[in-house]
Amino acid sequence: MKALLAGFGLILGVAVAYQPAWHGGILFDDDAHITRLGLRSLAGLWRIWIDVGATPQYYPVVHSVFWVEHVLWGDTTLGYHLVSILLHGCSAVLVALILRRLKIPGAWFAAALFAFHPVQVESVAWITELKNTLSTFLYLSAFRVYLAFDERRDPGTYAGAIVLFVLGLLSKSVIASLPGALLVVFWWQRGRLDWRRDVRPLIPFIAIGVASGLFTAWVERTLIGASGVRFDLTLLQRCLLAGRVVWFYLGKIVWPVGLIFTYPRWTISGGVWWQYLFPVAALAMLAIGWAVRRRSRAPLAATLFFVGSLVPVLGFFNVYPFIFSFVADHFQYVATLGVITAAAAAATVALGRAPRWGRWIGQVGCGAVLLTLAVLTWRQSRMYGDAESLYRTTIAQNPDAWMDHQNLGVLLERTGRDPEAMSEFETALRLNPDLPEAHVSLGVALANSGRVPEGIEQLQDALRLKPDDPAALNDLGLIFEGLDRIPEAIQEYQYALTLRPDYPDAHDNLGVALERAGESDAAIAQYRDALKLVPHYAQAENNLGDALMATGRVPEAIDEYREALRLSPDNVDVNYNLGVALLSSGNNTEAIEYLAAAVRLKPEFAEAQDNLGIALARCGRLAEAIEHLEDAIRIRPDYEQAKHNLLEVQRLAHRH
Repeated sequence: MKALLAGFGLILGVAVAYQPAWHGGILFDDDAHITRLGLRSLAGLWRIWIDVGATPQYYPVVHSVFWVEHVLWGDTTLGYHLVSILLHGCSAVLVALILRRLKIPGAWFAAALFAFHPVQVESVAWITELKNTLSTFLYLSAFRVYLAFDERRDPGTYAGAIVLFVLGLLSKSVIASLPGALLVVFWWQRGRLDWRRDVRPLIPFIAIGVASGLFTAWVERTLIGASGVRFDLTLLQRCLLAGRVVWFYLGKIVWPVGLIFTYPRWTISGGVWWQYLFPVAALAMLAIGWAVRRRSRAPLAATLFFVGSLVPVLGFFNVYPFIFSFVADHFQYVATLGVITAAAAAATVALGRAPRWGRWIGQVGCGAVLLTLAVLTWRQSRMYGDAESLYRTTIAQNPDAWMDHQNLGVLLERTGRDPEAMSEFETALRLNPDLPEAHVSLGVALANSGRVPEGIEQLQDALRLKPDDPAALNDLGLIFEGLDRIPEAIQEYQYALTLRPDYPDAHDNLGVALERAGESDAAIAQYRDALKLVPHYAQAENNLGDALMATGRVPEAIDEYREALRLSPDNVDVNYNLGVALLSSGNNTEAIEYLAAAVRLKPEFAEAQDNLGIALARCGRLAEAIEHLEDAIRIRPDYEQAKHNLLEVQRLAHRH
């Protein structure tokens, strides 16, 4: 009962500590992880499992959870955050239960340190890192079940541990260190490893973990882009980097200040003497642990757990985020347990040996540490409340964080602050001239501001750096289309679709360009392809309706417009198009409803005013018709068709 209450209290405390992040917005990469349009159907769920390139990384368990979450609460972020916070709290409880089973002192203290340490905020408050919170929960669950197997040796428990481990790997392969962690624990417990009892049962786990790690490394290199000049490190440089990474993470656990989203990217050089101190000190730490093992195996076990859990991110394997920085808080989410457990156990043992007054002071001190960590976590999670705060806070501490300049620019552009956005894109390119995304963003911003030739030049620079970028090709096509260079636009869209056939926006844009080129049937095919990929794509539904209208298939067009309106009821163009289609089919009464909606949404829409006037006149509401036709002419004094319609209605009114 006490354990139940302690667990509930710990989870509740975690929820309070992370309260500023409850309603946190969409941050870097979140929009790529929250299930995108093309994957929101049952067929999309199937693709998550069978198509390696359907999601940013092949972690189908995570993306299946995202799929279910989107069904439950759509794009509202509260649900996503609460799930991650709950998983973090439950993982902390599992830490306590595992340490109690292992009879390690200070189990609940260690669990609380893990729960409230601010270095975990990036993993918990960033929606994308459901990968961390879910995989760690499954890792700890598999750990606990395997410990039960180690005691009972029954096949069912063994199978359960394997299933949990595989599910964890399919959430994030960084937990492949689990069998190594178990071997460390068994060595710590027994002083030696027995082949039959300890090692042989873990061979399937090791094989599965190695296969998962190699597969992830292949995905990182070939599909995600973890290759190129920024990853060209010699073996010596990678060893220097590994030593520095270990001490960086250890420092952030011991003194968690200056935590930011993107840390400065170090320059690793074998010609700088002090960089050798990091790996030498790391080896010395292992040597000291080995030297004192007969007195206590705990220091070496804790060090092996910590360093072993960091192996995937020490620099020996290419990881895409190394483009931005060699370190990130979320990389050490699991690894912190080695240091935290050792610290909690040491503090608990020391308090147990202290006199009563010393124990009281020590307990107050431990409580103060937890309270301080919880307050720091609360403050740190505020940074993740919205994207702009996150990027600006990061840039303030790391002005060379080109990724954050680029992301801030995208955010500013979306909110209509184009001059500021262009400044951020230019800064990103100054810091990293070979950044295709910044060239694309700056190119689009320049084109939208009327500096079209400069915009085209930036997009062409992006394509020189990354010739197979479908998004850049699509944006270049849009610019050409805006210049009425339709054949060139069609060429760019078609090339984008050659590279990425499942690109719904490119299908839709190609359809518009083909329609403008007079190829309505080909345009209809493109719109239908877009709708196969994204069944609830309002813009494509509307465009399909336009193409059907152009070919005289009015009833079909009306059906498409109705579907588009269902998906986007306040869309001016869709209301107008449906009204016009109904008007052309003789359904004047219903046409009035949608044309009136278009006028209500956009009173200065001259064409809508004109057609609404016609529909009203056909229904005998002549006074109202005249009023709307006059409004059309007021809005567009050169609107000859509206003038003609007004004269006809006035003559009709005069006769009546």
